[in-house]
Amino acid sequence: MGIRIHEEEASMTCVICKSSETQPGTATVTLEREGATVVIKRVPARVCKNCGEEYVDESVTARLLKIADEAVRAGVQVDVRTYAAA
Repeated sequence: MGIRIHEEEASMTCVICKSSETQPGTATVTLEREGATVVIKRVPARVCKNCGEEYVDESVTARLLKIADEAVRAGVQVDVRTYAAA
């Protein structure tokens, strides 16, 4: 399953399986940057009821990228966090 960026909060038809609508849920996102691996749990997402594909909106994605940048600057090699909105 991949993570897709999506701008809307409304339900949408999954672009992968094309047979189901998404619903609010959470995802676990893994980001790798400059030798650092950051795992963020409980990320708000839209999740396909059929195939489980996860869609993360732009504001959440921006927060995830900021978290990864902070980890790289701190010299972290592996970090596991729970998502918290800014």
